[in-house]
Amino acid sequence: MHIVLNTLYVLTPNAYAHLDNNTVRIDVEREKRLQVPLHHIGSLVVFGNVLVSPALMHRLADEGKSLVLLEDSGRFKARLEGPVSGNILLRQAQHRLSADAAYVLEFARAIVAGKLKNSRAVLLRGAREADDAGEAERLGRAADNLAASLRAAKDAADLDTLRGIEGEAARGYFSALNLVVKAPQRPSFQLNGRSRRPPLDRFNALLSFLYALLMNDCRSALESVGLDPQLGFLHAVRPGRAALALDLQEEFRAVLADRLALTLINRGQVNEGDFDQRAGGAVLLNEQGRRKVLTAWQTRKQEEITHPLTEGKLPLALLPFIQARFMARTLRGEMAGYLPYLVK
Repeated sequence: MHIVLNTLYVLTPNAYAHLDNNTVRIDVEREKRLQVPLHHIGSLVVFGNVLVSPALMHRLADEGKSLVLLEDSGRFKARLEGPVSGNILLRQAQHRLSADAAYVLEFARAIVAGKLKNSRAVLLRGAREADDAGEAERLGRAADNLAASLRAAKDAADLDTLRGIEGEAARGYFSALNLVVKAPQRPSFQLNGRSRRPPLDRFNALLSFLYALLMNDCRSALESVGLDPQLGFLHAVRPGRAALALDLQEEFRAVLADRLALTLINRGQVNEGDFDQRAGGAVLLNEQGRRKVLTAWQTRKQEEITHPLTEGKLPLALLPFIQARFMARTLRGEMAGYLPYLVK
């Protein structure tokens, strides 16, 4: 159980959330684990098999507080709200500001900065851990190129220019990522450029699967705070495309997905037998491989970090939800600008 930004997150399986006078009490196997005054809570978010009493549901609705139901994986299921809700005002602000070119550019600039800074951290870490001095130097140069892209992004005059800078930086980053793979694994895991639909090598197949999992979490996070996942700032709006979820995903790609992919490869936790090659050259994780990656993903999300803005410890699983709330606060005008999560 974690309380962050006035939201109570319950992740413990079989927990029971119920009213106790004017408090929310969380029991696990009939033992009290947490009790907090109801007026301290703005919303309740529960993952998986968590029981919520009808009395608590009614009280939350009466007081205009939301109850969000997610699957164990973090996939959004439903949101219960009373008749008084600020979500329409939030979505109105989102739609209004998406028409303001200057605002869109600044919001998109923050998203790109988060992505590039976290990508740079992956390369610098790879340089520190490299066994070969020449490869460490090459990784350092690639990290320097990302720093140059960051400086260029600050001066981008329009959204198309910013997207171009981000795209070029991403190509350089993925090219260097091969050097972070340990030498014994390289024959099996070489990233031959970023290929998506379909992935054309094992590294790309692993990244695509992890990005799909991350995308699901980001979309759920946006739904949980009442934002429209379809209306983004960096990513263009297209029918059926969750553009804002793609925006939110950017700062987490390197931190959550790329790092985990590299760990699984370098530790030999995934191997050639976990992938199948299809007609036409597509490479996909097979059932065995998906099970391995899903297990590692769920384990990774339970690791705790200290968020630099909330200054409290929380599991990585909550990072997209925290950042979605910061997006909402920015759009409401409660924050001067969006602050992406930056890994240390």
